[in-house]
Amino acid sequence: MLSRQLFSQLVRGQRRVVPLANSFPRNTAGVQLQAANRHVHTDSGSLKRPHRSSEVHTVPRIRAAYQSQCSEHNHKMVVVEISDGSRYEYPLVWLRDNCQCESCYHAGSNSRILDWEHFDVEHLQLKSCAESDHGNKIKLVWSDGHKSQFGIDWLVERNFSEENRQDYLKEWYRPQARLWGKQDFRDILREFQFADVINSDEALKEWIEALSRYGLALIRNAPLTENECRKLADRVGFIRKTHYGEEFSLKGSEGTSSSTVFMYNDKPYYEYKPGCNLLHSIGETKSTTEGQNLISDAFYVAEIMRHDLSEEFAILAETPVNWSHVDSGIGGEFQSILRAPVICDGPDGKLERVNLSVAFRDSHFNIPVEKVEPWYRAMSSFVQLVHREAVRVKTNPGDILTFDNLRMVHGRTKTKPTKGEINERHIVGAYLDWDILYSKLRVLKSQQK
Repeated sequence: MLSRQLFSQLVRGQRRVVPLANSFPRNTAGVQLQAANRHVHTDSGSLKRPHRSSEVHTVPRIRAAYQSQCSEHNHKMVVVEISDGSRYEYPLVWLRDNCQCESCYHAGSNSRILDWEHFDVEHLQLKSCAESDHGNKIKLVWSDGHKSQFGIDWLVERNFSEENRQDYLKEWYRPQARLWGKQDFRDILREFQFADVINSDEALKEWIEALSRYGLALIRNAPLTENECRKLADRVGFIRKTHYGEEFSLKGSEGTSSSTVFMYNDKPYYEYKPGCNLLHSIGETKSTTEGQNLISDAFYVAEIMRHDLSEEFAILAETPVNWSHVDSGIGGEFQSILRAPVICDGPDGKLERVNLSVAFRDSHFNIPVEKVEPWYRAMSSFVQLVHREAVRVKTNPGDILTFDNLRMVHGRTKTKPTKGEINERHIVGAYLDWDILYSKLRVLKSQQK
């Protein structure tokens, strides 16, 4: 099995690179959005392809290992010098916490079993520190006699350099997303064949990566049965169940029409709402203009507001809104309520989720009365931008439209069949959770050689 760092270097050397230096086109105010958002990156910050040569290279070995003290922060470190010239510093407390011996770590479950109740953070001392096993390991002997050993691959994978930390977050934790506006849609849309995603691990990996990076992807030529969303979900892991079950079906009928479905995302009243939508088209209206899907990258819109409408952004990011739904499902009646802002920033200021649904925004609004009108003004600005940046996607029978339900908002243009004409629209839908998608992606990456 390749080490994670070596694997990610190979991936960077082989994958097709999408130019992202202009991930944020200039908006109407002429302000270039910055790449400081949650996962947005530019070419200048991406890691360079490793140099490949026909020369035979020796396998790196540990040349020296010794204890040092960081004068700036007074932190105790172990310095490891590698034969290729690399030099890494590891905090003493981190090394003791991650001891790999059988009394500190359970290899069968890949879990730490160190007794933290008696873990002395303040008085850790080393008796000795040296390279061992012909430069393949370092051996530490602690002041209490406990012994720890760490292999070179393990140490290099976890080194604290800025490059390595960013590499892990971008390539292993979650693919770095590219936010997009209406004018970028042709550049970011990725299409896949259903048979490939079902039968090829490489195609499955590429679909999940595209879905994570761009927020949506289109799968073509799925069979016209009601079981294909389940097959796709089973390929990843399992379907996300809701109050309405595991799958849902929407059908038109003779002479029926549908009004425009305004932009929203599903289940904002769930604290842990479904992460990814799967919408399989089995039948569609014959019109090329009616019944089109509307899709907008709400994270892109939120970043426009953060930079150009900062006060309104703050209102939408700080004001809790009651999202609710009362209905009956497979388990009987339910009453779901979640209080959460429209724009949800994480603790590090990076976007995590957007909530938008006119239908399921509760009339109970538990905020001071003087804050109500400013919120409505900010919400109006957000919705106008969402519609301004929306794209239209007309799906055909056999298409499965997949998109990020935490980031994208979607809707649909109206349909109006002529008299006697059958509204042939038939959609089967299901959900996946991002925990399952990301887990599958990591497994697929780890299996590559």
